[in-house]
Amino acid sequence: MGLSGMEMGRCMTFGRTAAGLVAMALMVVPAGAQEADPVKAALEAAADAAAVNKAGDLLRDPATPVLGNPAGDVVLVKFVDYQCPYCKAVEPKLGKLLMDDKGVKLIVKEFPILGPESVVAAKVALAAAKQGKYAAFHQALMAYRGKLTSDVTFGTAKDLSLDVERLKRDMNAPDVTDQLLANFNLARALKISLTPGYVVNTHVLSGVSVKTMTGQIDFPVEIKAARARK
Repeated sequence: MGLSGMEMGRCMTFGRTAAGLVAMALMVVPAGAQEADPVKAALEAAADAAAVNKAGDLLRDPATPVLGNPAGDVVLVKFVDYQCPYCKAVEPKLGKLLMDDKGVKLIVKEFPILGPESVVAAKVALAAAKQGKYAAFHQALMAYRGKLTSDVTFGTAKDLSLDVERLKRDMNAPDVTDQLLANFNLARALKISLTPGYVVNTHVLSGVSVKTMTGQIDFPVEIKAARARK
């Protein structure tokens, strides 16, 4: 039920070398930033440039699940894996953000990088969307503490009154596999190789960002800054 070798190979057949991106980005990074840390500044500039280039896939993909306000004026994108404890640790902050700020659109990019069980959970989550229960399933697995197994994944679905037999059919549909492949490709383009990964509009907050410690991200401040940049 995971991605095949050919599918995973397709995820890795794009992009330029890291050295090439650094060299290209150095040409557009302000001099002050280069003096502070030219390599990091170059990678951050390259990531943000890639986000602008991939804005359609990042912010407006109709196949990607949306939480929060679908018509929000600021978009927060998260790349997550259901086995990632750091993803789960940040969830309360995101929940509070959505409660306090009704202008935030939260897009979820399923990014199962931590093994076969993660892939199964991500596929089931996307299949749950076909039954109108993506949000409930996603939030339940993000709140789960313990070892993630297929039994836990399908048990959670059953507890939420999802049709498990339909889930097992839908999770292997081509559109679900294509969505995961698209997410892998997009993450690679944005230099996001770990979870969680966050992007506000087209500004990458983690991955190559100075804010790689995702627990230190002040989301309300970043949302405010995004509004100011408009």
